[in-house]
Amino acid sequence: MHTVYRAENLFDAHLVKDALEHAEVPAFIAGEYLTGGVGQLPALDYLAVMVPDSSVDLAQGIVREVEAQLAEAREALRAMDDDPGDPLAVPC
Repeated sequence: MHTVYRAENLFDAHLVKDALEHAEVPAFIAGEYLTGGVGQLPALDYLAVMVPDSSVDLAQGIVREVEAQLAEAREALRAMDDDPGDPLAVPC
């Protein structure tokens, strides 16, 4: 098994794993159950998405696509947070 993605959180790990499995690349999330043992503290560097060695090249391309989509979504959320005219914004 080879690590193709280190996740910041469980949601990102599952997004990558699901994208890989959709492309018929078997994937495994290492450290998924360790996050519960940490409690309320952030689990840094515990989560890794792994694939068989034979699937690394294909998986890396898929991971790059998912990372780009995640970055774009995060940037859109930041832009919404910065927009004072946002009707859904909650005043601080």
